[in-house]
Amino acid sequence: MPLSKLRNIGIAAHIDAGKTTLTERILFYTGVTRKPGEVHDGQATMDFMKQEQERGITIASAAISCTWKNSQINIIDTPGHVDFTVEVERSLRVIDGMIAVFCAVGGVEPQTETVWNQADRYKVPRIAFVNKMDRAGADFGEVVSMMNQYLDAKAVPFQLPIGHEEGFEGIIDLIEFKAYKFVDSGREEMAIPADYLQQAKDGRAFIIEKIADFNEEIMEMFFEEKEISYETLKVAARDASLKLLLTPVFCGAAYKNKGVQLLLDAVIDYLPSPIDAGAVVGLDVDDPEKSHKRNPIPKDPFSALAFKIINDPFVGQQTFVRIYSGVLKSGMPMLNSTKNKTERVGRIFRIHAKDRIELTEAGPGEIVALVGMKVTKTGDTLCDPDHPLFLETIHVAPPVIELKVSPPKQKDQTKLGEALHKLQNEDPSFIVRYNDETNETIIAGMGELHLEIIIDRLKHEFGVEVIVGEPSVSYRETITVETESEFKYVKQSGGKGQYAHTIIRLEPNSGNGYEFQDKIKGGRIPGEYIPSVDKGIQKTLGDGILAGFPVVDVKVVLLDGSFHAVDSSDMAFQICASKCFKQGFNKATPILLEPMMKIEVNTPDEYIGDIVGNLNRRRGKIDSMRRHRKGSQKLNGFVPLMEMFGYATNLRNISSGRANYSMEFYKYTPVSAAIQEEVIKKVEEKKRQLT
Repeated sequence: MPLSKLRNIGIAAHIDAGKTTLTERILFYTGVTRKPGEVHDGQATMDFMKQEQERGITIASAAISCTWKNSQINIIDTPGHVDFTVEVERSLRVIDGMIAVFCAVGGVEPQTETVWNQADRYKVPRIAFVNKMDRAGADFGEVVSMMNQYLDAKAVPFQLPIGHEEGFEGIIDLIEFKAYKFVDSGREEMAIPADYLQQAKDGRAFIIEKIADFNEEIMEMFFEEKEISYETLKVAARDASLKLLLTPVFCGAAYKNKGVQLLLDAVIDYLPSPIDAGAVVGLDVDDPEKSHKRNPIPKDPFSALAFKIINDPFVGQQTFVRIYSGVLKSGMPMLNSTKNKTERVGRIFRIHAKDRIELTEAGPGEIVALVGMKVTKTGDTLCDPDHPLFLETIHVAPPVIELKVSPPKQKDQTKLGEALHKLQNEDPSFIVRYNDETNETIIAGMGELHLEIIIDRLKHEFGVEVIVGEPSVSYRETITVETESEFKYVKQSGGKGQYAHTIIRLEPNSGNGYEFQDKIKGGRIPGEYIPSVDKGIQKTLGDGILAGFPVVDVKVVLLDGSFHAVDSSDMAFQICASKCFKQGFNKATPILLEPMMKIEVNTPDEYIGDIVGNLNRRRGKIDSMRRHRKGSQKLNGFVPLMEMFGYATNLRNISSGRANYSMEFYKYTPVSAAIQEEVIKKVEEKKRQLT
């Protein structure tokens, strides 16, 4: 199939907007399934994880291929819950186009904004589908207006609904100027109803006016009042959509099989093929100032990005990759430039949700799963060993919530460790660490639901029972002033001794993580031991110094030191650097940082006062309030995560169950001296109990 006939698309939106239901209808109409599966009865093709079926939500982005009008569509169905936002992030990194799904009643909701901003970051062309048009309170015009007001979406309706709420019975295509009514599971063309004719003419004129702003040919025809054929208009609309100059908006009711076929037409008409997406640009492995282009053609050197890992019980670990250029063949050696290791692909699969089709080779634009990868992780670049490059990796927000886990029997500790290692490989937003001082395994993730799913998977997928501690906040430690530290590590016990000596400067490095700089002159410390100093410090960062939380945002400059020709070693310099760093850290006025969450609450007007008061008591800061719909408001603000445990129940009680909220990580901010003292006291108390 020619590349121009391929579409790699994602379907993304706020939770409950109907993404998975829409995908199920797409699979039904493209012949992949004989009948559409339903989310509410746990039968959705794309929600094949047990945890998804039980909760009626999407957790893992699932990939599936289908065909429509002689074109192949690779679809990635993504989660809407904010705890799984990394699933959306990595999907958006590898797709060419996106369907953003909106609820006709809810409109622009909190997670919609997050997804939209993620798509903006990767410059993904998108079309919008206003779903649930048959629901009471559905308002197509209002949703389009909200898209422009809150997302700056440049949204332009390409369709008009015929009928309202339960009476929604058809759609007018404003580009081709045709009307369709829905019968059974299909559609029939009909004349545009007389009472919609003027509205349809105005709608088409509005599209022409908008496209004329970017297209000279359309502008000339517009001013000369010439008739514009739908073919000419469609080409111009496609061009504007691919350049992110406008967002075409379509409508329907996926659950009732209305508007889905027309949306599939729109995917072919207005979303990009890999050719439209163009060449991918990667950085030179040796010189980051240089870049290399890879065109989506088989002749260019091979390049691909690994964006997801799944542990399949039948074939083992599957590594999902998006191929950007060249051809991938079974058994072919390739370079993982991120790890600087050679990989050899075992088997190549095209995935149909939980089913798979084996391929002997795959070309540009394909999204496939590879079996046999040894070192490749999410965000790694795979490329031709003779033409290495780095592709842009995947942004992952830091975890904000922690749980302590342990097996009921000590003998199951190894089994737990192996299962956690596999889950960490799959999910870059899930972190596992072991605290040597307290002998505890700590897991960290994006929210309570995220960790709840992990615990559930440990039990059902890996057969590992765990004892779970109370959820706690994942704090961070950093410094606030610059300081110097000197440490000499000398150990003599007969035979070969240990000697290392380092002088370092610690500097606050706000927002830039950990950095190491070597300023050693005249071989005061041999070059072979410089990485040992860096390694020793990095080993110290994970376990923290102030209260056992990871250290962030510190720059370390190695200024001076000395060595012994016989007694110095890699390990001696690692130990010395670690002790030197700890000593300096304690002198540099260390502080704790806490995760600050961005919160959005939707509430009826009568509860707004109580909700604001409650958030203020939780150290929250209200940023803005805006009218959402008649009789309801949206409240935006920032609240420390430590104050938000149990908030869902609290909000339900305040609003008689009528308000809802969404929360996502914003940034780490310093805690007050009183809270810092309280947290450190709790940590020390726990240590005392364990000794």
